[in-house]
Amino acid sequence: MIESTCHDQLGRPSYAVAEAGRLVGLTAGRVRRWLRGYEYSYGDAVRGQPPVLQGSGTQSSYASFLDLVDLLFVKRFLDHGVSLQKVRRALDEARQVLGTEHFARQTFFTDGGSIFLRLREGVNKGRGEAILELMSGGQWVIAPVIRELARQIEFESPEGLASRWYPLGRNRPVVLDPTVSFGAPSIAGRGVKTINIHDLFVAEDENLESVRTWWELTDAEIHAAVDFERQLAA
Repeated sequence: MIESTCHDQLGRPSYAVAEAGRLVGLTAGRVRRWLRGYEYSYGDAVRGQPPVLQGSGTQSSYASFLDLVDLLFVKRFLDHGVSLQKVRRALDEARQVLGTEHFARQTFFTDGGSIFLRLREGVNKGRGEAILELMSGGQWVIAPVIRELARQIEFESPEGLASRWYPLGRNRPVVLDPTVSFGAPSIAGRGVKTINIHDLFVAEDENLESVRTWWELTDAEIHAAVDFERQLAA
């Protein structure tokens, strides 16, 4: 029952398309296309492009936390030079290997050319914790890869679903947790939204003592919240 409740919270539509785009650095239009697909005219015919991500399986105008992390993964793959077509193919292979609909279910990596999926013992048929290079015909490889997202995402056991996102890294207290503040960016362990901290900081002429007294936060927590909101606005 606890696992089911957790999964429901992770998959609950919570983020408006524009807010999801703001958090992961995408336009609202691209978020909508990646989650819902789109139609376009080609001569006299109307053709459809399927969604890149199919985890939510909904036509809702809101994204779930898992959708949000999926969007983050896809954007990072593109940032590292992986084509959108290749990302689609990688997720198709992951569905076949693990039966998953989410990049957010396991830890995915990219080295700029290929996409790798780390598999746990058992799934990997006795090979230990190895890395499957997707779109390579199932070749098993151990390779140096970029682990940036692994430092930001916490995965829920035993399903391996992403459960929290620390956008500034786990060494800073800003977190998106679907069980706290309806998934809005907040201070870990405090539940205070970063946008509220930032707005008060600005309203009080950037007076740390005023914000510290009002929210009972540390200077490090205030700076993290302000840095995060300014980063989003940049």
